[in-house]
Amino acid sequence: MDDDLEERVRAEAETHALYNALKHGSDPEVGAIMGPLMGENPDFRPHGDEVPGVVAPVVAEVSGMSDDERRERLLELAPELVEELEAEDEEDDQVLPDLPNADEYDEIRMRLAPNPNGPWHLGSARMPAVIGTYKEIYDGWMLCRFDDTDPETKRPDLDAYDQILDAIGYLGFEPDEVLKASDRVETYYDHARELIEKGGAYTCSCPAEHFRSLKADAEACEHRDKSVETVREEFEAMVDGEYSDGEMVLRVKTDIHHKNPALRDFVAFRMVDTPHPREEAADYRAWPMLDFQSGIDDHLTGVTHIIRGIDLQDSAKRQRFVYDYFDWEYPEVVHWGHVQIDAYDVPMSTSTIKEKVDAGELTGWDDPRAPTLASVKRRGIRGQAIVDAMVELGVSTSNVDLAMSSIYANNRDLIDDDTDRRFLVRDGDASDATDRDRLPAGAVEELALAGDVPDAGHPPLHPNHEDRGDRDVPASEGVLLESEDVPVDGERVWLKGLGCLRRDGDELAWVGTDIDLVREEGVPVVHWVGAGDDEHVRVRLRTMDGDVVGYAEPGYADYDVDDLVQFERVGFARFDAAPGDAEEADAGEYLAFYAHP
Repeated sequence: MDDDLEERVRAEAETHALYNALKHGSDPEVGAIMGPLMGENPDFRPHGDEVPGVVAPVVAEVSGMSDDERRERLLELAPELVEELEAEDEEDDQVLPDLPNADEYDEIRMRLAPNPNGPWHLGSARMPAVIGTYKEIYDGWMLCRFDDTDPETKRPDLDAYDQILDAIGYLGFEPDEVLKASDRVETYYDHARELIEKGGAYTCSCPAEHFRSLKADAEACEHRDKSVETVREEFEAMVDGEYSDGEMVLRVKTDIHHKNPALRDFVAFRMVDTPHPREEAADYRAWPMLDFQSGIDDHLTGVTHIIRGIDLQDSAKRQRFVYDYFDWEYPEVVHWGHVQIDAYDVPMSTSTIKEKVDAGELTGWDDPRAPTLASVKRRGIRGQAIVDAMVELGVSTSNVDLAMSSIYANNRDLIDDDTDRRFLVRDGDASDATDRDRLPAGAVEELALAGDVPDAGHPPLHPNHEDRGDRDVPASEGVLLESEDVPVDGERVWLKGLGCLRRDGDELAWVGTDIDLVREEGVPVVHWVGAGDDEHVRVRLRTMDGDVVGYAEPGYADYDVDDLVQFERVGFARFDAAPGDAEEADAGEYLAFYAHP
């Protein structure tokens, strides 16, 4: 290879290495750039044995540069490649696809439509996460409409209205308007009356099983051809509560021969004997079905885009019959698959969680074992971490799995920089968990100290922020270690923030503070606390796998409720209660909730 060709190889290699490093956010490798390099430069191929030797030092040089230096150099060599990278970054920033026909609307208007039959489980977060994000993308409008027109089967929980609004706020969003469907029953009555006048609905007293059989055979019931006057009178009797549950319904007249039986003359109103739990709605007995109520409200509130589960495709088709009668234009619809979340033994079902809480199998909706927003919030997980994970799932019609590890990774990015470090020596295992980094297998051990050991250790509050200072971890009366961290006789251990000690029987003898022992000789670094009664505080750490008790350095007592710390080598945890403030903690114990590693 002559000098000119070698110079060309070097120049091309530098461009490819810079681009590769910036594109992937990591140091380039010779093997990764050889393919593109040789593909774009056929005249290099006869010298294939020599090219790697020229490329290697160039790659090493680029590996030693910062990202800013790489970008600046690539701007000099190939500014068009920097533009390409920036365009890809912008594309990557928009995880969600564009809403259908969004440019045809002056304002994007979307709605959350929760049923307030209980607090939200984790799966419920997907709707506000995605709709709230779309609202931000399009500078749009978001409604929270409580679809609470089922006083019996999915009976509203009076506390759930505020709990759901609090959950939306926890996720970082605020509705532009909040409505309760149970406040709007008269509006649904008015539209039912109008539909009757248009010949689009009829009252039906067929027993449910009988009508189901007729519908399956695409046969009309005897009530379908009632006069408008008769239908009007019988509907008013429904409104006045003159029928009991199951005696009379109002059906929307569709196509009795439709290929999909679910769309044939569906129920718009039914009688419910059970009073609504809200006092303002307790007198109503004729209640709209969800498809009718929701369809009317979507139009009246100007909703332009609906996102709903793929299992609700028939809802859109049923509602279109109503829209056709009123000559309304139906909103754009996006259907998505279900989301399933790992790490929980309890199903993501409001009714199931409620049963377990009522039975005492869960301590409440914020029990760490419950797959609920209240639970992860109490554990110290930020709402934004959940939103980011949900948005990354997109809006595919396929069912999707969400790993809690992705939520934990997002949360770690959000909190790590601001979270103090502390030591927690765990004393035993309250569950069958075997993960060493979460729950220890053995009990705490106390060892005396010998030699010129300092009275206290001074590890940093945060390893990346020296300006925040150090902690004082006293050790005048010996130390407590987790049993698996205790060295065998004659071996050394490094107590973080204190120094190196050697096991000598029941004592740890002082060796010194030469950090090279760790770097060059592999002396293990462990966490610890002082053994004296005033040199630690008792902590109960509540986890998804059970409670773990242990001893934290005394500075932990200075935190306030909701403060987060990272117990080194254990994980992040939220300060929940001081001694005496939590019934579930023994006297003298601080209560903390484990967030994640």
